[in-house]
Amino acid sequence: MALSLGTGLSLLPQLPAAANSAAKAQTIIWDDLVPANWDPSTEFLDLMEQGAEDWEDSDPRATQLYERMRKVWDSAPTVATFSGKNIRLPGYVVALEEGKQGLTELLLVPNFGACIHTPPPPANQIIHIKLDKPVKGFVSLDAVWVTGELVVNRTDSDMGVSGYSLKNARLETYKPE
Repeated sequence: MALSLGTGLSLLPQLPAAANSAAKAQTIIWDDLVPANWDPSTEFLDLMEQGAEDWEDSDPRATQLYERMRKVWDSAPTVATFSGKNIRLPGYVVALEEGKQGLTELLLVPNFGACIHTPPPPANQIIHIKLDKPVKGFVSLDAVWVTGELVVNRTDSDMGVSGYSLKNARLETYKPE
């Protein structure tokens, strides 16, 4: 069990069409969305000293730890610096709503498989996105670039609590620059 906020992105290439929209947006990294003074691991030092990293998921102590982590992470503080700004950020898709027309709602997360495993990332590491128009060709776990206006906005879903949302969002397959 790891208590890491690392991104772990194995990023895919960017499409040429992304250059125009990305030029107007400030590229940020996931760490930019975490307040400098917030360290969630300090909440769990007592359990780490008890060997929590070695507990099996089925261990009742692990279940209690996950519940405790979820409470702390769901209320993770956000950073207002980028609120209202046009940003560009790589991440992974966690599909929330999709139909015949394509993907309409998703969470963007920094780690491959995040929100599929327990617990989901902290709220300041999840961005909720409702697309203006459905897009085809994207499914859960795809690596993408997103561009849009970042807003500090808490949203609850079955997959996790997001501390941010993205308005006027555009998704593009991620390619290294």
